Amino acid sequence: MPVKRGWVLAATILGSTLGFLESSITNIALPAMQQAFGADAAEMQWVVNAYMLAFGALILVGGAAGDRFGRRRVFGLGVVVFTAASVACGLAPGVALLLAARAVQGLGAALLVPSSLAILTAAFPPERRGRAIGTWSGASAIVTAGGPILGGLLVDVVSWRAVFFVIVPVALATLAVAERHVPESRAAGVAGPLDLPGAALAIAGFGAVTFGLIERSPLVFAVGLLLLGAFLAVEARARAPMMPLWLFRSRVFAGANLLTFLLYGALGAAVFFLPFDLVQVQGYSATATGAAFLPFALIVGVLSRWSGGLRDRYGARGPLVAGPAVSAVGFAGLAWPGIGGSYWTTFFLPMVVLGLGMAVTVAPLTAAVMGAQDEAHAGVASGVNNAVARLASLIVVALAGLLALAVFVPALESRVASLGVPPDVARALLAEAPRLADAGPPDGVTGALRAALERAVDEAFVEAFRSVAGLCAAMSAGSALVAARLVDARR
Repeated sequence: MPVKRGWVLAATILGSTLGFLESSITNIALPAMQQAFGADAAEMQWVVNAYMLAFGALILVGGAAGDRFGRRRVFGLGVVVFTAASVACGLAPGVALLLAARAVQGLGAALLVPSSLAILTAAFPPERRGRAIGTWSGASAIVTAGGPILGGLLVDVVSWRAVFFVIVPVALATLAVAERHVPESRAAGVAGPLDLPGAALAIAGFGAVTFGLIERSPLVFAVGLLLLGAFLAVEARARAPMMPLWLFRSRVFAGANLLTFLLYGALGAAVFFLPFDLVQVQGYSATATGAAFLPFALIVGVLSRWSGGLRDRYGARGPLVAGPAVSAVGFAGLAWPGIGGSYWTTFFLPMVVLGLGMAVTVAPLTAAVMGAQDEAHAGVASGVNNAVARLASLIVVALAGLLALAVFVPALESRVASLGVPPDVARALLAEAPRLADAGPPDGVTGALRAALERAVDEAFVEAFRSVAGLCAAMSAGSALVAARLVDARR
């Protein structure tokens, strides 16, 4: 039976849409979730990090499982797991169950995302594969651009829970197309067990490091470092390691992944904290917050294909120095706005600059990673780089949260002290500090004093957000320096 490649392409686009929708709309809903649950900032960090931890730590195992047990089978399993977990997220009565469901969602994404591209690669011959991947990338860019606006509309018109339920019809369509039109495929000559010990140590290690940072526990952080050391030891000796350490003997591969960690970690932190600033301080609706990201997403989506030719013309080093350097300016620009003002004179230009910087970077970075290894190992090299990008977001969001709270608390204390409020009111407000911009004065405080205290919270959060934006700018500039030192300048 001939392969209907159009249907295969449709199935992989629909499947990838699940992951892209999740990543582009969940952050928009975070302020509404925080208000609904009365949660603090640390719990909101875990809403993102529970997903990223499972996804980043298991994506390589998911790819290996598809190669060994059948890519369509693992793809379908991933869609089912992801969808069931999304429904559980939407029905969660509290933060604890929401976090558990988010972790399962990450497991589903780790199964479906690598299998999606592997199915596409297996179905299309080399002479048609480039166009197919280009179509897949273009569709992904459209979803990424439209996702935040869709998420904002759902939050404003329905509920934050709707951002999880919207996954269901897409998943059902994906399963129907995959079952009917996608042929099964496996990798030839795959042997050895799945690296489950490595996966378990990766989850435990990164989870403990992240918990130690978010909860400010040096002991748990140290345990996490020990577990990550054990993970590296296991990977060095495993028959089929999920992360072959010998890949990092390549100077270019190591440099590209360090650049990825710094740049994508910075992007993850900025994208996490910006919606809180826009909604809780600037007074944007969820829909307007989603629209605020549109210039960034459109520029990356439209220009990434053009930037792919920059490496062929100038070599990888030039774009990978220029792109992160421009991104650093964009991150720094996010720190400029205070409270109030039009979007067009505050956040619009930084989003445009950040989009330009990332557009110049994304395709040359992918090409540098793939070109650093021979063709036989390009798949695993790409998988490692994808895992690094997601785990970078996990770690840097936790670090940025620690920094934000460290700046927010003393900033709020000094502003409250200058207002001369009654001690019991001051204590009650400062007890709310872990909620960052969602903190508020006690219910009994009204009138001018309440307005002054709310203004103090907003000003303290702006100061905290500026520190996070400064961290992101410094990391982005650091990734440009890494490219200058470690990435090959040859075409």
